Amino acid sequence: MSDVPAATDGSRRRFLRDATLAGAALALPHAGAATATAPIDAAIDRALAERRLVGTVVLVARDGRTVHRRAAGLADREAGTPMREDTPFRLASVSKPVVTTAAMALVAQGRLELDAPVTRWLPGFRPALADGSRPPISLRQLLTHTSGLGYRFLEADAAGPYARAGVSDGLDLPGFDLDENLRRLASVPLLFAPGSAWHYSLGVDVVGAAIERAADAPLADAVQRLVGAPLGWRDTAFHALDPARLAAVYVNDTPAPHRMQGPETVAFMPGSAGVAFDPARALDRSAYPSGGAGMVGTADELLRLLEALRQGGSDVLPAASVAEMARNQTGTMGPPDAPGSGFGLGFSVLRDPAAAASPEAPGSWRWGGAYGHAWFVDPVRRISVVALTNTLFEGMSGAFVGELRDAVYAQLAATAERA
Repeated sequence: MSDVPAATDGSRRRFLRDATLAGAALALPHAGAATATAPIDAAIDRALAERRLVGTVVLVARDGRTVHRRAAGLADREAGTPMREDTPFRLASVSKPVVTTAAMALVAQGRLELDAPVTRWLPGFRPALADGSRPPISLRQLLTHTSGLGYRFLEADAAGPYARAGVSDGLDLPGFDLDENLRRLASVPLLFAPGSAWHYSLGVDVVGAAIERAADAPLADAVQRLVGAPLGWRDTAFHALDPARLAAVYVNDTPAPHRMQGPETVAFMPGSAGVAFDPARALDRSAYPSGGAGMVGTADELLRLLEALRQGGSDVLPAASVAEMARNQTGTMGPPDAPGSGFGLGFSVLRDPAAAASPEAPGSWRWGGAYGHAWFVDPVRRISVVALTNTLFEGMSGAFVGELRDAVYAQLAATAERA
């Protein structure tokens, strides 16, 4: 390992002590115990009863205190294993804010630069436009999905350019390493000139490779040193550290979600090729670390990161670095399925709550993960919410996401009225 600095033992103990005491003192009981918890638990219970979800862990923090926490349903339906608050999940794109935070820590140290060409760290990564020209691509463009790269699962059919090049989206087991995936990725023409449009992409995987060069360490080690160690993480990594506790994977189906038994391609949206999953990736320590999709972790450890960022960085980042992550970098360009949102570094940023039909305040952050996850942070109202599920795609982009969001605001409003 290189000289990437770790947090001091004292600062780590203070962070964990404060988080633990706050959670223990102010956590509310769950369903059936108090009317204050009814909206959130009702949303969870409805999704389980309607068999849209198999299991979930939901955590809600406000003002740095955990005000609602619940593990519900089953982590493994066939084995009858109840969901637990410390159940690890395959995180998919929930990996992105983690790896982005590691990149920003290196930016703060002067070892990466957001607006420098990525070729400074990856000389061989020089994808071309359709006309053969090779424009520079910055780390900022990679992190905001304005680089001109794409994802294989977003191609119009299963025989698109990424598929023909054998590019991995980081969710399967392709049988080659990260350098080879970047070589394949760079062989495909860019979709547009960098900076001119927004398209969800493998950009964070490229940033992961740049982190390895800048930190002079494997990505997994760099992320643990820069992010995991300051936050006291024990379960979040690029493979399952305790496979026996790992949540099973289910796919929305009729009359109930079916279990993902092995490699499976799941249709994501009309007109796209579908997402190629292999749940065995999380168990394979030799699988390359996909910065955009490859991590495994728990709801509690993700909440620690989100709360550290919301509170200005804690021991992880300087406040100025968090402000840069949370700034809308893309104007009106952003995810087509998220009206009113632009993009920061590692997550979307809400510009217009009315366009999004959302109770969130302007400037709220959110993203999700294809294995069935959603999270958001409302910095104005000092709220952080994590909902990890084992059911795709309901837990990422289904009705449950909006139902839970609305329930959180309804519950907190009711609590404020009684206070």
